Amino acid sequence: MAKKQVAEKELAAKTAELQGEGGRLTEKETIESEADSVSIESIKSSLATPTEDFDWDADEKVFGNYNDADRKKFEDMYAGTFNQITKGEIISGIVVSINNKDVVLNVGFKSDGLVSTSEFRDTPDLKIGDSVDVFVEAPEDANGQLILSRKRAKTQRSWEAINEALENDRIINGFVKSRTKGGLIVDIMGVEAFLPGSQIDIKPIRDYDVYVGKTMEFKVVKINHEFKNVVVSHKVLIEDDLESQKVEIVSKLEKGQVLEGTVKNITDFGVFIDLGGVDGLLHITDISWGRIEHPKEVLSLDEKINVVVLDFDDEKKRIALGLKQLTPHPWENLSTDIQVGSKVKGKIVTVADYGAFLEIIPGVEGLIHVSEMSWSQNLRNPQEFLKVGDEIEAEVLTLDRDERKMSLGIKQLSNDPWQEVAAKFPVGSKHKATVKNMTNFGVFVEIEEGIDGLIHISDLSWSKKVNHPNEFTKVGDVLDVVVLELDVDNRKLSLGHKQLEENPWDTFETIFTLDSVHQGTVVKVTDKGAVIALPYGVEGFVPTKHMVKEDGTSVKAEETNDFKIIEFNKEAKRIVVSHARIWEEVKAEAVAEERNAKKKEAKAAVTAVKKVKDSVEKSTLGDLDVLAQLKSQLEGEESKAKKG
Repeated sequence: MAKKQVAEKELAAKTAELQGEGGRLTEKETIESEADSVSIESIKSSLATPTEDFDWDADEKVFGNYNDADRKKFEDMYAGTFNQITKGEIISGIVVSINNKDVVLNVGFKSDGLVSTSEFRDTPDLKIGDSVDVFVEAPEDANGQLILSRKRAKTQRSWEAINEALENDRIINGFVKSRTKGGLIVDIMGVEAFLPGSQIDIKPIRDYDVYVGKTMEFKVVKINHEFKNVVVSHKVLIEDDLESQKVEIVSKLEKGQVLEGTVKNITDFGVFIDLGGVDGLLHITDISWGRIEHPKEVLSLDEKINVVVLDFDDEKKRIALGLKQLTPHPWENLSTDIQVGSKVKGKIVTVADYGAFLEIIPGVEGLIHVSEMSWSQNLRNPQEFLKVGDEIEAEVLTLDRDERKMSLGIKQLSNDPWQEVAAKFPVGSKHKATVKNMTNFGVFVEIEEGIDGLIHISDLSWSKKVNHPNEFTKVGDVLDVVVLELDVDNRKLSLGHKQLEENPWDTFETIFTLDSVHQGTVVKVTDKGAVIALPYGVEGFVPTKHMVKEDGTSVKAEETNDFKIIEFNKEAKRIVVSHARIWEEVKAEAVAEERNAKKKEAKAAVTAVKKVKDSVEKSTLGDLDVLAQLKSQLEGEESKAKKG
């Protein structure tokens, strides 16, 4: 053994000598060069002669006289001195050294593990001897090195803690890292969690940035194990604290109680008021005695106001609040000078189909019904007279201070035109009128503002049959009219349009006489017949059976033909015509003429027979046979003529 040590020293000296030559060779290159140039046998021969009891080949034999069983035993004993390490587990290690690149950990394995110093940035006070939890990435890599990770161990521990917090409903701390769309990103022991904006506080948050950089308490509300997503809430902690406060506050509530609150949220229908742990609703109708379109006109967010408790529900924790109830009702301050017949001024606040509301003072309104907007009997849309925001004057028609109701009128501010209607529009006078409305039975027209009249459908035209007034006129047209009847007491005026002309039916009676034939054009075909346009603008009607032409077809729309008058009714203004009657009568006349001709022939034959009879008596016996044949022939022809 001593000789071997001497040989190793000489080899080391030789190596040092080679390194000293220029300092260009590395240790590895030196050893490899020496190994290539000097063989083992030459090294042995250069060394001192070994003693007789030293065996250089002992390593090729059973060293120390160990058998296989002993070797296995000692190997197991040696392996038992190390910890068993499995990939993916978390183990504890002791820091044995620290450099700029790595931290060396003794984990009780056959080799130490290395962890990058970048994973210890959160522990600047790390020192040798400290215990650290690490995650086993691999017990041994390609170089036989144990691969560890403190970051993964920390993440794994954090994930387990987060799951435990969800299962046990525990509170955990987190650091708000940054703001994101819809909420905040929270760091919980190295795991990023999402805090939705709706879960930050019980009141709406308008600026999320004020929470960035803060450490807060949270509860885990949801975990997605597949994507490793965590959702936390800070609001539930506040709600838990407030729940007990709500019970206490609601238990002390009384109707009529005045409380101080903060405007928490504003909606179209009202305002939510924070009463110090419990919310109440201040409906838009309870904000002001006057009309408002939106609560923002009166209140603003975070404004502190006094409200009165109108009603509450212990079970549902609903509280109805009022603001206007803290001030006297405006009707109580309404001047006693305002009575029926008084003139009042105000602003239109609402326009509906049935009328408009005039606000005299905030909270006091009167209704102007559409019938009180104009003297006209023809009711129109109130928006034709008024619009929201108009400042007008009106007259008080009815007033009930107890019921807080008032009806107003604006037409009363002008003279009633019907008081002078008899003088201005006597029966028989002619005027111009504007069409305002139409119904199935007639047309409503306006002669002047407030004076309306009706033209019955039968008084629109002498000649044309009008099924609906829209066939004759339209809204907005100006018509010439004549006053037919006048009823001042009932405000009724009957007008006519056709009466401006003489009744043409007196003339038509002499033109469209029965059986007279006129040319006409089919303007409309119906199931029962067709309407025919006759001369002078008159219309006639032809029944279906009278539409048949000589060839068996029927007259069609827009076809012009001759038509015979088969009925004329002056009172009903009705003319019935026929096309079929024309050719049917011609054909009948031809048949009658033929029948008359045959009758004449038969009559001539009878006369001839009589003459023959008379001559027979004077004939000789030899002529009897000839005469008999002639008689028989004549009688046969006479018989045929009678049958024809």
